[in-house]
Amino acid sequence: MFKLYLQKITITFLVLYFNPLIALSQETTQEICSTELTNAIDAVINRPIFRRYRWGILVETLSKKTEIYSRDAEYYFIPASTAKLLTTAAALQQLRPQFRIRTSVYGDGKGNIYIMGRGDPSLTATQLKSLAEQLKEQGIENINQLIADDSYFQGMIVNPNWEWEDVQAGYGAPINSLIFNQNAIDLVLSPQSFGQPLKVTFVNPAESKKWQIENNSVSVAKNEKEFVEVGRDFIQPIIRISGQLRIGSASEPVYVAVVEPVDNFLNNFRQVLESEGIRVSRIVKNSQITSNFNLTELAFVESPTVAELIEEVNKKSNNVYAEALLRQLGVRSRLVPKKKSNNQTLAKSLEEVKVILTRLGVTPNSFRLNDGSGLSRHNLVTPQALVQTLRIMANSPWANIYRNSLPIAGVSGTLSRRFRNSFAEGNVQAKTGTISGVSGLAGYIQPRNFQPLVFSIIVNQSDLETKNLRTAIDEIVLLLTQLKSCG
Repeated sequence: MFKLYLQKITITFLVLYFNPLIALSQETTQEICSTELTNAIDAVINRPIFRRYRWGILVETLSKKTEIYSRDAEYYFIPASTAKLLTTAAALQQLRPQFRIRTSVYGDGKGNIYIMGRGDPSLTATQLKSLAEQLKEQGIENINQLIADDSYFQGMIVNPNWEWEDVQAGYGAPINSLIFNQNAIDLVLSPQSFGQPLKVTFVNPAESKKWQIENNSVSVAKNEKEFVEVGRDFIQPIIRISGQLRIGSASEPVYVAVVEPVDNFLNNFRQVLESEGIRVSRIVKNSQITSNFNLTELAFVESPTVAELIEEVNKKSNNVYAEALLRQLGVRSRLVPKKKSNNQTLAKSLEEVKVILTRLGVTPNSFRLNDGSGLSRHNLVTPQALVQTLRIMANSPWANIYRNSLPIAGVSGTLSRRFRNSFAEGNVQAKTGTISGVSGLAGYIQPRNFQPLVFSIIVNQSDLETKNLRTAIDEIVLLLTQLKSCG
C-alpha cells in the first residue's frame, strides 16, 4: 500500500514550516558576501541533526560559470524528481517544442475499428468523445470489433525497479501506448460521523462494479492527524483503504494505478462510443496493425505540444507524463541498448537521453538513469549533471520554454507553497524532488544584487521527515538570494 499525507495536512505542516523561513528572511535582511557563503552553507548542513546524511551541492554563476559553492558535486546521488530536468531537456531537444502525440482510429471497411495509441499521457474522456463524434459524423453506427493496437511502446509496462508501494499508486501507474486518465482509477474519500469508515466514491461510477473495496479507514475527531493509505491487489480486483480523516473536513481525491491499462482504455472507449449511439459488438486488445496497409484513418486526436507537456512534467512533477515523454525518444531511436532488456523502448529511451545530453555538453557518466520520472532508487545523478543541464538549456533556442516549465517559488507548481513572504518568492525557478530519505531542489536564482545563479542541492540517506530536509534546503536557497559582490 502507499501512504498519502493529504494536502490539508500538508498545509498544516507548512504553517509550521514557513514560519521559520519568514523569521529567517527577516533576520537575514543583511546581504552576504560571496566569500562568506561557504561558511554560511556549511553551518546549515553540518548541524548535528544532519550528521549521518549525504549532501551534494553545486552553485555557479549562470553566465560566466564561476563556482560559488561545491560539496560532493561530482558524486552520485539519488535525484528523485530532479531527474525530470534531464528527461525534459532531452525531449525538448529531440522532439522540438511544437511536436504533438497523435492517437489514430482506423477502419478496414469491414466494420472493424482499430485504435492505435502512441503514448499520449493526456487522453481523457474528452478526447475519447472527440474520436467517437468523428466516427459518428462519418455515419458509423455499428462496430463489429473494436481492436486496440498497444504496440507503439515495446516491453514491460511496469518498471521492475520501482518500489512495490509505488506501482500501486496513481503516480506509479503502468506506461503503455494507450493511456487513459493517466492509467489511474480516481476515488474520493469523505469523512462521515465520528467512528464511521470514510465514504469511498468512484469518480467514474462504472468502476464501482469492477472493484471490491476493503475499507479499514475511520472518521476521527478534529484534533486528530489525517492520513490515508490506498493500495490494490495485483491478482484480485480489490482496493484497500485505511487511514483517517477528521469529521467535517473536506473530501480528498486519491488515485490507484490500473492493472490492465489496455482493458481500461477499451472499456472506457466502448462506453463513450455507445453513449454516442455507436454499438460495439466485441473488443479485442493487443493486435498489431502497423503492417496492415488496407486501413484508413477515420479519426484522430493530438496531445498538447511538447512545450505544454514538459510544463506538466516539471511544474506538477507528473510521473506518468515524464515516462510517456521519455519513451517518445526510444521509439525514434536507432540505438541498440548496451544491455538486453525486457523493457525495450525504455532501454532505448534511456540510451537516447544519455547520447543527447552528452552531445550537448553534459559530462559523460555524470548520470545514470533508470526511468524518466525519478521514482526509481536506481537513478544516479550528480549535482554537476543537473547544473550543466540547466546551464545548457538556458543557452538553448528553447531557454524560455524550459525555464518557464519550472515551478516558481511561492507562485506555481510544487513550489507554490514554499518561500512565501521571503526574498526567494518569485526569484527562484526550480524543480523539486522528493522520495523517502531523499530531497532535492535544482534550478535558477536571481539574487537582487548579484549575478544570476544556477544551482543543485540534493540530500540523501536521511531518516528525517521531508519537511525538515526542505527547511534546510530552503534556508540555503534564501542565503543565495541575498548574495552580493564584495571587494
